Amino acid sequence: MRRFAFLLALLLVAAPAPGQDRLTDEHSYAQPDKVRITDLALDLRLDFDRRQLAGEAVMRLEWRDQEARELVLDTRDLRIEKVSGRNGEGRWRSLDFELAPRDERFGSKLTISMRRQYEQVRVVYATSPEASGLQWLAPTMTSGRQLPFMFSQSQAIHARSWVPLQDTPSVRFTYSARVRSRPDVMVLMSADNDPAAERDGDYRFRMPQPIPSYLLAIAAGDLVFRPISARAGVWAEPQVVDAAVKEFEDTEKMIQVTESLYGPYRWERYDLLILPPSFPFGGMENPRLSFITPTVIAGDKSLVGLIAHELAHSWSGNLVTNATWKDMWLNEGFTSYVENRIVEALYGKERADMEFVNARNGLIEEMKQLPEAQQVLMLPARAGSDPEDALSAVAYDKGAWFLQFLEQRYGREAFDPFLRAWFDEHAFQSVSSERFLAFLRERLMAAQPGKVSEAEVMAWMSEPGIPAFAPRIESPRLAAVDRARQAWLDEHSTARDLDTAGWTTQEWVYFLEGLPAELSGERMVELDQAFRFTGTGNGEIAQRWYPLSERSRYFEARPAMSLFLRKIGRRKLIMPTYEALAATPDGLAFARQVFRMARPGYHPITTASVEALLAKAEAALEAETRAD
Repeated sequence: MRRFAFLLALLLVAAPAPGQDRLTDEHSYAQPDKVRITDLALDLRLDFDRRQLAGEAVMRLEWRDQEARELVLDTRDLRIEKVSGRNGEGRWRSLDFELAPRDERFGSKLTISMRRQYEQVRVVYATSPEASGLQWLAPTMTSGRQLPFMFSQSQAIHARSWVPLQDTPSVRFTYSARVRSRPDVMVLMSADNDPAAERDGDYRFRMPQPIPSYLLAIAAGDLVFRPISARAGVWAEPQVVDAAVKEFEDTEKMIQVTESLYGPYRWERYDLLILPPSFPFGGMENPRLSFITPTVIAGDKSLVGLIAHELAHSWSGNLVTNATWKDMWLNEGFTSYVENRIVEALYGKERADMEFVNARNGLIEEMKQLPEAQQVLMLPARAGSDPEDALSAVAYDKGAWFLQFLEQRYGREAFDPFLRAWFDEHAFQSVSSERFLAFLRERLMAAQPGKVSEAEVMAWMSEPGIPAFAPRIESPRLAAVDRARQAWLDEHSTARDLDTAGWTTQEWVYFLEGLPAELSGERMVELDQAFRFTGTGNGEIAQRWYPLSERSRYFEARPAMSLFLRKIGRRKLIMPTYEALAATPDGLAFARQVFRMARPGYHPITTASVEALLAKAEAALEAETRAD
């Protein structure tokens, strides 16, 4: 998944709870050392009017502790109606269960008690209309404006809001599903979607490869399919599908490039589902069916690195998964590195280097706000922490930078086979950083002694910041942007005189991020008249222009800013603007006004982020007023 770069708030770094270590998933109530789900069978009804999924989940269990007599599951805001168990094809027997009080962050522990161990347990349940992992959109919030739309977002721990299960990446299971819905919508899941499927209101799915809970996914709406290749294609609303197919036509080439580097694609099909603009992330790597924001359909393929990123997850993350969220870098760091290799192979080293430099600069800026304990790749156990704390630039870009360091020290002729062996030998497993370190020491460090020291490796893994010996890629094209920007800032050139005709999104992003935090009104007008930033359809540019506009008191941008915030729900793109608005009393009032209009179209995850930001800003303003 592509992260949102804005950090809503900095949390205090808590000490590990007694008896807790890095191999324990402190974000789940489950007890996988005693019993594990190996297969999940869902039978659900999808009700748009009630904004609800209701039915049953049947779990096949593998008991690891012969004395255990409890199955502990993760839930959030589920109504549990009945629980039963059976062995073989025998009769279902009613089981006692207890649903613990709700924890704001982790939901409610569901404890199922039994006198003997059962091979299967069935839970009859229904979701809440406010389920944190589901968004229900009225027809007016879709492109076609005729049919409703719904979709899930399970990462990090939102799967528990629509399925009772062991919501931890350390547990992998196969699954099947029957989903019944109104017959005029197409239902899809992170499973074996049939490109030729017809809408009939009764859909069946199977995922034969074991996956962790955060990769469970479902969507329903006015969706049609267009092929890109024999094994790849696009699902989208009819109004969007043709533009998406054109923008992402290189998907099959991306698959082939990644296979040539890291081994076969093991998930059979790779399709893209283009979601409404309310999707809170850039993409979500649900196996066989990546969920994609429409904000990357730029018309010039300048943002298709996101497709490379979600595809790369088919090897790093989906195939080899971090066992806990503390080792998120094993997922996102590897994926960001592979993404860059795909971009280089298809679009050239120059573009790959520009994308890496932009990511590196974003990492350095973000780390200035992070406590040192959160700047390490191997995060410590923190009781009560939010697993999304791990979804920072550290996991993505420091992780990728570390792998780039290894690549440069050992050379691609050694590092590429090493990485392929890592994926091959740990396929369909959940692993720890300790496992990776052991593999690295055995396969590279021992085989080629002296190229990388233990101290250097641990500096990356467990020390804050970026090691002084980290490789520093530079980009000649971005250096030219530096010169152009400086010439304009020094008033040696007007904005219209800058030679920007061939600039890509990567260069515009770099240009904007290098400007001062505030500019005069005259300079903002000059930029806007030359480059028409206000009202841009490119979300990456808007993400940077509107905060600069607000800090510079360039209120001419506010009407277009309002439209942008109401249309887009992707957190990475909108949170910097809300942050800039919340910094002043009048900006905060404007943000509240816009949010009231935008909220019905936001995903619950985005809503929670904006609410928390605005509440914090209001509290700070009230405290300041009282002090005066």
